Amino acid sequence: MRVGIIDCGTNTIRLLVAEDAASAAGAGEPWEQAGSPLRTLYRGLRFVRLGQGVDATHRFHPDALARTFAAVDDYAAVLRRWGVDRVRFLATSAARDAQNRGEFFAGVRSRLGTDPDIITGTEEARLSFLGALAGGPLTDPADPADLPGAPAPVLVTDIGGGSTEFILGDATGTIRAAQSLDIGSVRLRERHLHGDPPTAAEIAAARATVTALLDGLAVPLAAPDLTWIGVAGTNTSIAAMTAGLAEYDPALVHNSTVPLEDLYALSERLLRLSVADTRRLYPLLEPLRAEVICAGVLIAAEAARRVGRPLVVRETDILDGAALDLMRTSP
Repeated sequence: MRVGIIDCGTNTIRLLVAEDAASAAGAGEPWEQAGSPLRTLYRGLRFVRLGQGVDATHRFHPDALARTFAAVDDYAAVLRRWGVDRVRFLATSAARDAQNRGEFFAGVRSRLGTDPDIITGTEEARLSFLGALAGGPLTDPADPADLPGAPAPVLVTDIGGGSTEFILGDATGTIRAAQSLDIGSVRLRERHLHGDPPTAAEIAAARATVTALLDGLAVPLAAPDLTWIGVAGTNTSIAAMTAGLAEYDPALVHNSTVPLEDLYALSERLLRLSVADTRRLYPLLEPLRAEVICAGVLIAAEAARRVGRPLVVRETDILDGAALDLMRTSP
């Protein structure tokens, strides 16, 4: 079966076209490992900032809808070209908060023939965890040898534009606890980090917001044998920036490990840079990613202080989880 998954978040809209690796012929992405359940045929990303101003107005901005619909038009052509059997359109944090989401629904329906599925934070967490595990066998970052069997516990963190998911489980796919926090890179930047670069007072306010939310988190973050996996754009950007990549290379990012000290240092540096300087020093960042990356990395760094373990970054995420889920539930 060949499936198409579109994930429309607060900052980006992404498309995955994939098929069952067991029945597929030929190679997928260079970073995909033997034993991966999926074979990637196409993976695309567009920055549309659908969540522009939603935190303040609770409405989609007309410009944001226009950017998003243009991307959906492009993705509809890709889906036709690959001849997918089933399509699922995921809409997450921004769509949950917007009062005029009917306009968004109508625009997507007219272009794809399917309605967006505005998933709950719990469902977003489940699919992100499933996708993270699709990235291959787990390796303990403190030990270069592959761990025998399923290490326990496994914590997956997905920092999006509008929300951040924390999922605790194990490598069998069992989820023990999951929670979605109503904060992400775009939301935190728009709410607190107004300066370019942010002022000390703005940074303190942003950090206080993140700290308060983490204080109320019901998902345990610390355990001596925990493997911490980060997925999606903020985390993959962290891996690429700490590795000093001038151009983004998923083969170098996938399953790379970011030491805590490097994560803390990156966060402090980004908070003191203007957007222009961020783009100059980290040319691999897209402009709309560069605008909010300091906020996303702040969230990651504050979580890291509680986890106390290196961050293992994976390319596989909610897209891969939704693709697997769609294949398993096919009629």
